[in-house]
Amino acid sequence: MKIKTGKITIPNSVYLLIILVVSSFFNACKVGSEYLRTSPAIPANYNQPFPSDSSIANTPWWKLIGDTALVNLISEGLEQNKELKLAAARIKEAGEAMGIVRSDLYPKINYGAGGSSTFVTGGSGFSHEYLGAVNVSYTLDVWGRIGRLEEAALQEYLATEEAYRSVHILLVSQIATAYLTLRDLDNRLFISQKTAETWKKNLEIVQARHKGGFVSEVDLNMARIQLLEAETAIQTFTRLSIQTENTICLLVGRTPGSIARGLALQSQLFIPEIPAGLPSELLDRRPDILQVERRLQAQTQRIGAAEALRYPSFTISSDVGMSFVNPFAGFASLGAQILGPLYNYNANKRRVEVEKARTEQLLYQYEFTCLNALREVENAMIAVKTYEKELQLRVEQMNAAKNAVNLSWVRYEGGLTSYLEVLDLQRSSFNSQLKASETLQYQLTSVVQLYLALGGGWNP
Repeated sequence: MKIKTGKITIPNSVYLLIILVVSSFFNACKVGSEYLRTSPAIPANYNQPFPSDSSIANTPWWKLIGDTALVNLISEGLEQNKELKLAAARIKEAGEAMGIVRSDLYPKINYGAGGSSTFVTGGSGFSHEYLGAVNVSYTLDVWGRIGRLEEAALQEYLATEEAYRSVHILLVSQIATAYLTLRDLDNRLFISQKTAETWKKNLEIVQARHKGGFVSEVDLNMARIQLLEAETAIQTFTRLSIQTENTICLLVGRTPGSIARGLALQSQLFIPEIPAGLPSELLDRRPDILQVERRLQAQTQRIGAAEALRYPSFTISSDVGMSFVNPFAGFASLGAQILGPLYNYNANKRRVEVEKARTEQLLYQYEFTCLNALREVENAMIAVKTYEKELQLRVEQMNAAKNAVNLSWVRYEGGLTSYLEVLDLQRSSFNSQLKASETLQYQLTSVVQLYLALGGGWNP
């Protein structure tokens, strides 16, 4: 089709060429600044002496653990966890939103149809007219506003992907931590049950000696109190075990119920030396840092988009149509529009300042996230080192307490000491066993937390 303008007939392809040339020219007029990464001062090395290899970055470390029950729980959680599914749905939403913004970069094509009837006096009756038309319009991205909004939408999309990875590695660490806690509670429940059995036998011995007049009623009451202490611990650890099972069920997307056990806490195989890499690598590894940075990049683009509103917009449109009554009666038109702000009480200027203020907020959030990541890594490192040493001391304490109890009981049966000494040493032994189990769980959990802090293992 050709468009008639006076006596000159200009092909539509020429108009299209003109539009493209003009558009390319104006696209060079993009306003606003581009994003430049700024990060807080990052130390060259960590304070704690850990291997600096960077092999941890994408290692699914849970697959290296010998406990298949834990590995199965993590796999189930990655498939069924509702928060992870929510994060995936947000990625889909952001992708569709990006597509909406991108559509503004292309011409819009609309159609329309209508009709009218007009009564003509003088005996002619009604005259009818029915028209159909297609409208094509294209807004030139003169100042780069649409392009910047598209880039902002892209960065928001990428931010949702990083948010998904954050949920991913957090979920893995939560399941592993809860499972290790459950195995610790199993340990402490077992210790309490065995202790209660021992103390029940002790009570029977004290009762017999009380009947024989060898010990006072005070010893008898202390033995009873001691047994009640162990029985109370049984109820405490039973409750905590079931509650922890319910927590794991929630993490793996199940209704509350029992959790299958694998290796005992003492048999868990975790990598002793974790390659920590360098502090600077956290900027490109930790998904929470990358998420905030993506949002900061998006917000930087919005400043340019807001500045573009202070300048006029250029729209080219074309209409092509025909009459349904007389197919030979067609029409075509080509037009252009310039629309710019004249006076709006500095609203557009304020929009720019609003976007700049939001960018400043995200910059502070980004810097805080970087510093917090360093803190979490350093805290996890010192936890791994100190819990390892603390566990050794707890085991020594536990063994010494057991020996002391055995010697004290012999002394008590020989009448060389009071039951109070036996009672104190038995309680000390009981508590040392509980603490040794708890410290082992803390030591293993600290390894999990170090993986989390380093941003390792998030690649499925």
